[in-house]
Amino acid sequence: MRKYVYPLIILTCAAAYYFYENKAESIYAQENRSTEDFLNADLNGSSVHSLSRKDFLPSSKNQIVNHHTYSLSYNEQHEQAEWTAHVLRASDITTSDYKRPYFEIDDQVTTGAAHWRNYKKSGYDKGHLVPAGDRKSTQAAYNETFLTSNISPQRHDFNSGIWNTLEQKTRYYAQRHQELYVITGSVLKEGLKSIGTEKVSVPEQYYKILYRHDADGGKILAFLMPHQDANTSIYDFISSVDEIEKLTGTDFFYQLPEAIENRLEAGKSPKGW
Repeated sequence: MRKYVYPLIILTCAAAYYFYENKAESIYAQENRSTEDFLNADLNGSSVHSLSRKDFLPSSKNQIVNHHTYSLSYNEQHEQAEWTAHVLRASDITTSDYKRPYFEIDDQVTTGAAHWRNYKKSGYDKGHLVPAGDRKSTQAAYNETFLTSNISPQRHDFNSGIWNTLEQKTRYYAQRHQELYVITGSVLKEGLKSIGTEKVSVPEQYYKILYRHDADGGKILAFLMPHQDANTSIYDFISSVDEIEKLTGTDFFYQLPEAIENRLEAGKSPKGW
C-alpha cells in the first residue's frame, strides 16, 4: 500500500501547482489587460456598457464609504472627504422640487464624521461635493447628499458662483452624453485654515474630474479651481489629471490600461465634449 502513497502525493502536489499557476495567470491577465482587450470587453455591439461606480474609484489611504448613490474617501485629519465619486446619468437630472432636509452626521464613517455645527457662524457654506442637483431621481437619493461627510467649507461667492456654474455644466454634459463618471474633491494639505471645534479644514483649491466612456477608451475633462470668487469662464480652470494627482497624491483611473490612462490623464482639452 505504501508504494502507492508517494506517487499519489506527487500527483496531488502537481495538480495543486498547476491549478495555482493557472489561477495566478488568469488574475494577472485580468489586471493587465491590453488596450484592445479593454475596448472589446467594454463594447456591446455598437454601444458602450453602462458605467459602474466601482469602475474607477480613486486610490485612498483612508476609509472608503460606499453609500447607495455615491462613494467617498473620508480624511479624518481634515474632517471631510478627500474625494467623492458618483455616476451621473441623464435620468438623475429632473425638475423635482424636493424639500431640503437637515444635514445629518454620516454614521458610516468609523472615525466619526464632522458635525454640522462646525459650520455655524463660520462664514462658510456647507458646500456639497456630490451636488444635490445630481441626485434628483428620487427623494431618497436627494436626501443622501445631505450627510456631513459630503460637505466642505466653501465661500458663498464661490459656492454660488463659478463652482455652481461648473456643477450645472456637468449636468449639461451628462444629459448630452447620457452618463458620466464624476470625481470631486479638494487639495487637502498641512497648514490650512480650519473652522469649528473639530477643526474642519478650509481647502484652497477644489477639483472636479469628468470621464465619459466611448469606443476609443473614453474622454476626460478636469477642472482645478482656486477657492475664491471668479468672474471668468470655467474653461479657464481646465487642468490635467496628472496635475491634480501631483497636488493630492491620489491615483485616478489606474484601472484603465496604461496607454489609455497616460493619454487621458495628460490631456487638457475640452474638444469632443
